[in-house]
Amino acid sequence: MSAASREERLAKMENEEKSSCVSNSGCGEGSLDRLLPSVSTGLSPRKRTTSQCKSEPPLLRTSKRTIYTAGRPPWYNEHGTQSKEAFVIGLCGGSASGKTTVARKIIEALDVPWVVLLSMDSFYKVLSPEQQTLAASNDYNFDHPDAFDFDLLTHILRKLKQGKSVKIPVYDFTTHGRQKEWKTVYGASVIIFEGIMSFVDKELLKLLDMKIFVDTDSDIRLVRRLRRDISERGRDIVGVIKQYNKFVKPAFEQYIEPTMRLADIVVPRGGGNMVAIDLIVQHVHSQLEKRELSVRAALASAHQAQPLPQTLSVLESTPQVRGMHTIIRNKETSRDEFIFYSKRLMRLLIERALSFLPSQIHVVQTPQGEDYEGRTFHGKRITGVSILRAGETMEPALRAVCKDVRIGKILIQTNQDTGEPELHYLRLPKDISEDHVILMDCTVSTGAAAMMAVRVLLDHDVQEDKILLVSLLMAEMGVHSVAYAFPQVKIITTAVDKKVNDLFHIIPGIGNFGDRYFGTDAPPDWSDEEMDEPSY
Repeated sequence: MSAASREERLAKMENEEKSSCVSNSGCGEGSLDRLLPSVSTGLSPRKRTTSQCKSEPPLLRTSKRTIYTAGRPPWYNEHGTQSKEAFVIGLCGGSASGKTTVARKIIEALDVPWVVLLSMDSFYKVLSPEQQTLAASNDYNFDHPDAFDFDLLTHILRKLKQGKSVKIPVYDFTTHGRQKEWKTVYGASVIIFEGIMSFVDKELLKLLDMKIFVDTDSDIRLVRRLRRDISERGRDIVGVIKQYNKFVKPAFEQYIEPTMRLADIVVPRGGGNMVAIDLIVQHVHSQLEKRELSVRAALASAHQAQPLPQTLSVLESTPQVRGMHTIIRNKETSRDEFIFYSKRLMRLLIERALSFLPSQIHVVQTPQGEDYEGRTFHGKRITGVSILRAGETMEPALRAVCKDVRIGKILIQTNQDTGEPELHYLRLPKDISEDHVILMDCTVSTGAAAMMAVRVLLDHDVQEDKILLVSLLMAEMGVHSVAYAFPQVKIITTAVDKKVNDLFHIIPGIGNFGDRYFGTDAPPDWSDEEMDEPSY
């Protein structure tokens, strides 16, 4: 999909979402114990300035490019957790106030990777049959706090802020229910949360680091609703005005406008107020700098002086293993020989890794009618996950020794501007949470990519003690980083080199494994940890 078509798709989804949630009618008062106390509309709110945003799929922007992908932020420290929590911007305002436009402009001006836009529209409650009937006749009030599932919303936003993956409901405004398939959203450095009731719930308010209210004249908001609902939803002008006066306007005056006093910044005139947007962007940048969201800074202080961890298993350096290393480390080795001896080492490495899987006694009868007390794998399944692209070269060795093994893939790529690893592609088998997972990457220098891959597996509920990280060559720095972050992960390799230079190359190392194996040219700033595009 081209960048232009992505933008068109995004704009269409945003228009549909906004026009869907701001209409309809009557819902009971219900229990509003968690809601903020009512505020007299006669109060004059403080004028400051801010903004926020919404999205349907997890929308991730990098260097002003829009990427539709399940992304994971790279900011993990040596403990395997985020260095700091994500910065959450709450964006509130009346229907058709221009919240989405403000959010877009903030994202463009921020120009930072991994921004997630979360819309309140996804969290409408599932309607009962009686409520469905009311909604069909425009007698259910979707502009009332009781229409939203604040418990679910707070739970999900809290997990997102902690850097964990979450499942987001997909609300169908045609059936007034949730679709069967929920979408997966991963954490980010900045989360922009948008909704007409963003500041109404007390618990939700505690999660917002910055609160922005988009203040637009009521006549302008009505004109925008008229244009949108008539041109995009096929409604008549009389029905739109009636609905606005009966439900939308009263809800704004009772629940939305009073929360303006809670905003850190009020943005008059919406997306046209670039002065306010610039102030917002400056503040967010300063907060991100303070939080030091950088895994490289953490890895630079890896525990290289400590003894190698007990979770590490290094293949015995027999003359055979030493000889194969001599060949593949030699810069004069041809590509054919490099591939041949690499495959031999991979087979030995995988065989070694399988010895750490749990087994149990299993008695069988031989053709001679005698019992033989052997052993068999004790677990549900074995799944291999390769870190593209170099880790993919280990898949044939795994398939050769594990019949019908399932394979998953993770693409982690270095951001050339920040030097940080970023997740760009993820495909894991279903029900992986109960499997023993062999995570494959050919070289590990700092451990940044391996740590991110382990973190992704944990986010998919794979148990830490069921993960085996296998690599042909590792640096001590990477071994310590992974072991310190995930002390239950078993690490298996054929050799450990002591040093990593200033460019994060393993010394003495093996060169860029992927380029030597696939016959491609290495960029001048290559890293031992393969983070290139897949070769197929």
